[in-house]
Amino acid sequence: MSVNTSEVSTVPSIFSPVTLGKIELANRVVMAPLTRVRAGSSGIPGDLMVEYYRQRASVGMIITEGTYPDHASQGYVGEPGIATDEQAAGWQRVFEAVHAEGGRIVMQIMHAGRGTHPDINGGRRILAPSAIAIDGKTFTEKGEQPYPVPEAMTTAEIRAALEDFVAAARRAIEAGADGVEIHGANGYLLQEFLSPAANQRTDGYGGSPQNRARFVVEVVTAVAQAVGAERVGLRISPEVDLGDVFETDRDDVLATYGTLVDQLRPLGLAYLSVLHAEPGGDLVQELRRRFDGKLIVNNGFLGQTTREDAMQHIEADHADAVVVGRALISNPDLVERWQGGHPENEPRPELFYGPGAEGYTDYPFLEAA
Repeated sequence: MSVNTSEVSTVPSIFSPVTLGKIELANRVVMAPLTRVRAGSSGIPGDLMVEYYRQRASVGMIITEGTYPDHASQGYVGEPGIATDEQAAGWQRVFEAVHAEGGRIVMQIMHAGRGTHPDINGGRRILAPSAIAIDGKTFTEKGEQPYPVPEAMTTAEIRAALEDFVAAARRAIEAGADGVEIHGANGYLLQEFLSPAANQRTDGYGGSPQNRARFVVEVVTAVAQAVGAERVGLRISPEVDLGDVFETDRDDVLATYGTLVDQLRPLGLAYLSVLHAEPGGDLVQELRRRFDGKLIVNNGFLGQTTREDAMQHIEADHADAVVVGRALISNPDLVERWQGGHPENEPRPELFYGPGAEGYTDYPFLEAA
């Protein structure tokens, strides 16, 4: 009896191609949106950033560092923006460099919400769902300072923030990005709306899980309508309690994020990215089932994602692709190293954040090692 080999299913590997919406990836290694603060006071990507992203174009897809959609939403000194034509022109050079190497790159659009300070965002107002400050300090141009108490957003300000996301997405796509990722994680504005600890509103954007999910649904839907759902991803981090967005009640988390993905499911987004300690666990896999689309996972806060970790996630069908952070900081040619079983450069955490090329574009490639 002959076997039709076209009907024999093969388990995908981290090195096999995958398509996320309209974005075709050569492999399933995705570069994490890593904060590197090399854009200076202008927020315009320069030669250094162009080279950094170009070096890493052999991954299946690059997700850029969080990029602010308007100046008030800037969360870090040195963070790049997509709020002006000049910033978009800087990003266009980045996208062209990555594409010239055969890579794919999507821009992560990030509104810091209450996770910023007037000495970071140029003295502009700090807006959040509710007037509740983060208990802690942030690094500003004047050194470490306590987070300020934000102003609770009006309905008009919520609408304006949505329009900023849409304008930023349009600008990114027009500049040549393969897609955009809406940052709904890590304690920033969108997760602040999702979290009962950060969102204590009494209007249609607060209270029930459905109301707390509303703003995220509206933003993602509007961006999908503006640039095409197959070029839009969403990042979430349920139960990852950064920036005081405490999500400690599993039932509430499932109700909130469940209603979120239920409402996004009909859009046909490119992917859902989930940061969670247990990518193969019940919560993440339940959200995946209800989203009914491509899932990429990241458990990076537990430590550096290894080749074995990444391969196991794909082979166990925990996800369609794996987000990798620190290993890609120190190994621009990580996919080649993983494919050949080559040793890796060690990252230098003391140089993760700073203005220069050291610890940024000077990690050796295999042939130079």
